[in-house]
Amino acid sequence: MRFKIIEIREKQNLNQTNLAKKAGISNGTLCDIESYRKSPNIKTLEKIAKALEVKVRDLLDED
Repeated sequence: MRFKIIEIREKQNLNQTNLAKKAGISNGTLCDIESYRKSPNIKTLEKIAKALEVKVRDLLDED
């Protein structure tokens, strides 16, 4: 599954460290998710979506 986290994060001028902190997850976890080394569980996706002020479905790349 692909996610649009990087695209949304960059539009909001956030770096990985800032988003991870805002979402309450480790920078390593966010890096692994963005580079597709790790699939996030729904709880982690919810934290990221909340930090980015979007809905979870907005993170899903449907292309």
